Amino acid sequence: MAKDVHPPRGMRDFLPVEKNRRDRVLTSIRETYLGHGFQEIETPALEDLERLTSGQGGDNEKLAFRVMKRGAELEAAIESGNGEDNMADLGLRYDLTVPLTRYYATNHAKLPKVFKALQTGPVWRAERPQKGRYRQFVQCDIDIIGDASMLAEIELLNASLDALTAIGLNDATIRVNHRVLLANLLEQLGVPEAGKGSAMITIDKLDKIAAEGVVAELEDKFDAGVAARAADWLRAIAGNLPIPAELAEIFDAIEARFGAGRLRFDPTLVRGMGYYTGTIFEIEHPESGSSIGGGGRYDGMVGRWLGSDVPAVGISIGFERAVDLVASNDDESLSIVLVLDSAVPSVIGNALKVQQQAIEAGYRVRLEQRPKKLNNLLDSMAEQGFASFATVGEEFVNFGELSIRNIAN
Repeated sequence: MAKDVHPPRGMRDFLPVEKNRRDRVLTSIRETYLGHGFQEIETPALEDLERLTSGQGGDNEKLAFRVMKRGAELEAAIESGNGEDNMADLGLRYDLTVPLTRYYATNHAKLPKVFKALQTGPVWRAERPQKGRYRQFVQCDIDIIGDASMLAEIELLNASLDALTAIGLNDATIRVNHRVLLANLLEQLGVPEAGKGSAMITIDKLDKIAAEGVVAELEDKFDAGVAARAADWLRAIAGNLPIPAELAEIFDAIEARFGAGRLRFDPTLVRGMGYYTGTIFEIEHPESGSSIGGGGRYDGMVGRWLGSDVPAVGISIGFERAVDLVASNDDESLSIVLVLDSAVPSVIGNALKVQQQAIEAGYRVRLEQRPKKLNNLLDSMAEQGFASFATVGEEFVNFGELSIRNIAN
């Protein structure tokens, strides 16, 4: 019986064509953000477990992959009998925000007063794999640290809408709410202070269980009065809502740039992370069954490591869900297979010269010996994303003079 050679559950291999497509999409996002003045940084895949589980990561902390202590430290931990958590000291990052706050605390003296950070890279969560949800996945984050004004939110949303447009997701919109508005709402509903977190979790289920389900769950958790007031509130927000004063500056600026419709005020938007302190946002797309990104203001998070509070706000594009929505483009017009007529040194030398000329012209260039059945080779190369081919023989011909043909023909 053959051994199982699949990647670990919830993780994936990518074939060359898939990897090339993912890289093109990721490059478009990165270049857009770089064009908006964000500076790219890189943090380690591993962070101290104590930092990853300090209460800033919400439910994601429970999903952190832990790394065992090593050597004498592990032996001592086992002998102590204090449980599994005592046996680990590191963890794989489950998002890019917690590492960023540690990075800023470490390096803030070398950074601008207002730091505009760009991060892309894999993160890991030990959750149940399902469609659009993996144990290893890529995030694309931009954050602004050191700016308490609404200009920071405006910059994030403006750049992110440009990034989504750059990858062809022109129909993506961003739902916006504010934690102050949520706090006021819960007070109006009569939710006790101790139950506000639980009430937010219920309201966050609106898309899944509908208004009736939210009302019923609130009654189970609290009382009929809370449920009745929640029902009245949900009926009242069913129509078009005025933009609240807390968000007016953001909406005015983005609508002046993009027109109406790219932002949507959603008073039911919660976002589960407990560290959000102000504006929160979530990216949606009509062809996706779930959000493709989100973020918000987290002014109290950096101060946990620095010792003094620093305003911060960020947004993340969920790359895996976003890339699945990008229209497939298999037309690699600037790609060519150079088929060598023979393996004699003169033909190989000619092919190497032509290959360099083609690379300088912006092509991806692959060299192949001519097989007995050329069509089989060309079919294989088409599957790998190559669009054209040309034959190289004994007589040297410059790249611009080659007879180039489309593989599809």
